Amino acid sequence: MASRKRLSPEESRLAALEAARTLLIETGPQSITLKAVGARIGRTHANLLHHFGSAAGLQKALAGYLAANVCDTIAEAVMASRAGQGSPRQVVDLTFDAFDKEGAGALASWMILTGNEDALTPIVETIHELVDEIAPEEAQSHEEIMRVHEETLALVLMAMGDALIGAALARSLGLPATAARDRAERMLLSSVPELSQPE
Repeated sequence: MASRKRLSPEESRLAALEAARTLLIETGPQSITLKAVGARIGRTHANLLHHFGSAAGLQKALAGYLAANVCDTIAEAVMASRAGQGSPRQVVDLTFDAFDKEGAGALASWMILTGNEDALTPIVETIHELVDEIAPEEAQSHEEIMRVHEETLALVLMAMGDALIGAALARSLGLPATAARDRAERMLLSSVPELSQPE
């Protein structure tokens, strides 16, 4: 019988988070347990308990991991847009996809509903760091920084809401499935001109 590869603590933690992310996308947030993740990566319940403390700890770590990946991707899109290599729509689509296809919206909602009230903390903190990283490039005043923060808040709320009820709501209103994304794009174009491509 082949022996398991010995992983560093960081490699083991990363493998667990990747397995949890896969479970989230494949079967939903309720399937993210220490036992299920351990089975995916060939590790014991005790091993994962050591890294995360509990299933809630694993879920919170996953929220932070997803948020970091989401923000890295969005930051790249913002920078590309400013350099004339991307567009505000790409920023919108990446944000919406993170909450929908990547499962961040379902995970955050499920954690809150099951009593893990600090579930959004890592997501909010990571997005706040992203905004602070982006804003100083053009913000010369507190008001301008707050404007960028407000637009980020609106974009994230729209993406999360769309992930949870967007398709059904758009259908009931007779709107196209892309209505929320279209609205978010218009919002960015009109209120955060820094994201527009240069002339």
